[in-house]
Amino acid sequence: MSKIVRFDPFRELNSLQRQLMGDDWMTPLGGASFPTTDVYTDDDKNLVVEAHLPNFKNEDIDVHVDDGALIIQAERHEREEDKKRKYVVRESSSSFYRRIQLPERADSNMVEAHLDDGILKVVVPLMVLPEPKKIAIKSKSK
Repeated sequence: MSKIVRFDPFRELNSLQRQLMGDDWMTPLGGASFPTTDVYTDDDKNLVVEAHLPNFKNEDIDVHVDDGALIIQAERHEREEDKKRKYVVRESSSSFYRRIQLPERADSNMVEAHLDDGILKVVVPLMVLPEPKKIAIKSKSK
């Protein structure tokens, strides 16, 4: 009885790739994590957006409503010079952008935002919609 083994022309290439680059070579920016954003409703009265922005300050963050969407932008730049060594400058920057389409009943004039412990919480009140009005149907019968 003979065993048939499926030939994989890329098996050796994939093995070599894992050895050279590791298993996470396809993850964005070598495994860098991106800030998460949670969007949920609070008792159907508010739309709440929580953006996890560690190391950002109030002045680094811009929150605004434009064309029916909530836009959160954050940008941070750091520069550190080592005076003991010549020509040593450490620079880093981080940015964040989210655009969240707001529901039709969102009250964009009453939006509030708070930053506590690296979590930006944006609360968008939802207006109460009026109950549907039933329309009576009339006929032209004589």
